[in-house]
Amino acid sequence: MEVYVSAINPFSQYIENQLTTASPAKLLLMAFDGAIRFGRIARQKMEARKLDEQSENIRKTQSILVELMNALNHEANPELARRLDALYTYMFDRLTHANIHDDLKALDEVLDILSQLRDTWAQANLAAYRETTGRS
Repeated sequence: MEVYVSAINPFSQYIENQLTTASPAKLLLMAFDGAIRFGRIARQKMEARKLDEQSENIRKTQSILVELMNALNHEANPELARRLDALYTYMFDRLTHANIHDDLKALDEVLDILSQLRDTWAQANLAAYRETTGRS
């Protein structure tokens, strides 16, 4: 049965392979990419007044934020974890507000924060890679 499913949907197999072999840094970037993608879709649906699809994509974005909160390591760096938890909670609340009030400004605010965080983590990951490999 598994071979049959893989033959039908090779993309699913590719995604599963990406998730199981990715580094923690890559998984973090993938999470941000997903949150941004679903947030942008929610924005399009909000503009089109497709409320069910808007809500579905906002919920997907919120689910990723919850996963990011759950992944925080409060022992390794308590202050950073506390600040990120507060920021993720703030974005979660802003998304709830955006969904209830069809507030594009609140949704755009979250998308901006997510994009900035994603870019920051990508730069940090690149810097760490260069440091460990001796490349500049």
